[in-house]
Amino acid sequence: MRSPTHTGPFADAAPPPTRRAARLWARARRALPFALAIALVAFVLGRLDLDAFRAALSRVDAPLFGAFAALFILALLAADTFATVLVYRRLIAPVAFRDFFVLRGASYLPSLLNHHVGQAFITVFLARAHGAPLARVAGATLVVYASWLGCLLLLGAVAVPANGGPLAGSALLLAAGVLYLAVLALRPARLARTKLLAPLFEAGVRGHLVALAARVPHLLVLFAGTWLPFWFFGVHIPLGAALTYIPILMVAVTLPLTPQGFGTRDVLAAALLEGFAAGVTREERLAAIAATTTTWAVALTLVEAALGLALLRGVLPHMEAKDPTAAPPAGAAPTGAQREPA
Repeated sequence: MRSPTHTGPFADAAPPPTRRAARLWARARRALPFALAIALVAFVLGRLDLDAFRAALSRVDAPLFGAFAALFILALLAADTFATVLVYRRLIAPVAFRDFFVLRGASYLPSLLNHHVGQAFITVFLARAHGAPLARVAGATLVVYASWLGCLLLLGAVAVPANGGPLAGSALLLAAGVLYLAVLALRPARLARTKLLAPLFEAGVRGHLVALAARVPHLLVLFAGTWLPFWFFGVHIPLGAALTYIPILMVAVTLPLTPQGFGTRDVLAAALLEGFAAGVTREERLAAIAATTTTWAVALTLVEAALGLALLRGVLPHMEAKDPTAAPPAGAAPTGAQREPA
């Protein structure tokens, strides 16, 4: 019999219970979004008339739908690059539009697991390529996040009263944005000196507003890519109604609940858009909406995976081969590693 306090050579054969439990919890947390997506999609499909669902799928022009998905992804990538590269140029290094276009496209592959994984991929690559401290580049990435969250706050502030919600809800959302800008303007010394948060304060109120304005084309492309796919399946949403309901879908899909918005998009679309779908029966209308959301999610996943893989394997290695210590061109802004905090 061994004592519970035995410290012999076999004492570490199994990990401590607390460590094992932590690993199990981490794995469960990573798997939870996928399990939730599967459950939500199964819930939606389980309520459908499968014959009506297959009929809705058969009516779509598949080549045209696929071409639209590819065009949307390229337009979204260009708009995202335009908005994001301005932030990194201001805070890190003179990143070329073409180089970041390639990098952002390559990040679509890890983003299939989780959006934040793709952002981490970009952050680490830029830190290595430009010799900038990882904490500083991560701080610049936070500015990118802030510009997108600002767009979501504005969308929510418009969508809440448009759907009969109280104006107090819009005021609360706008107040959150104003409070954030106030903190930037006050520049608390303890926060402003933090390596991770310093880029937020260097950008300041003006820099955040510029980043927000540059993010608007990205927002418009995403709006079109959320709205127009429904028309392929006979779900005709007028522009006025789209301005009311589509922002709700956009906000919900961007929440880190399920990968690529699988499930959340389907459940919300069925609840909000049934009245705009063609079909005599409720089963036919729900089938048209489910055909749109599931097909669009699959199409986006396939296009993003193909584009990400092509850029990751074909072009990105040549970018990595560049000398990260090369001096920037004359007149270029200093890198994040060289710039002194403001």
